[in-house]
Amino acid sequence: MRCPFCGHAESQVKDSRPSEDGAAIRRRRLCPECAGRFTTFERVQLRELIIVKRSGRRSPFDRDKLMRSISLATRKRPIEGERVERMVNGIVRRLESQGETELPSSAVGEMVMTALKALDDVAYVRYASVYRDFRETSDFAKFLGEEGLSDVAEDEL
Repeated sequence: MRCPFCGHAESQVKDSRPSEDGAAIRRRRLCPECAGRFTTFERVQLRELIIVKRSGRRSPFDRDKLMRSISLATRKRPIEGERVERMVNGIVRRLESQGETELPSSAVGEMVMTALKALDDVAYVRYASVYRDFRETSDFAKFLGEEGLSDVAEDEL
């Protein structure tokens, strides 16, 4: 593993242990060149997934991008990071177990929407506003009415 501080090509593993949810291995590393310490995470990847965007463009699935988008939706909400991490792990496992190497971005979006709806209504609406490209307040009102979420307080959004 390349050192993030000095760029040295090798590092030594000083400690390995499973992460909190057991879905990854956490490794503490030491660079023999600059003595910098850093942490890496190793996850199982069943297959290389390609996401097909609405425009037809293809790009490799990026777990970190998924985590960032969900983190934005859940920001300043009373949701533990561990629950979000478990949710992302579950989505990734479902994507990998579908047996397809190319998946439409809409499939990922719908999985996230389903998971967020079960987790937090406000985060769900936040994510939906970007995913469904809301342009006006009427888009929010229509969505809230369709989803039966009209009781979500306006001041929370």
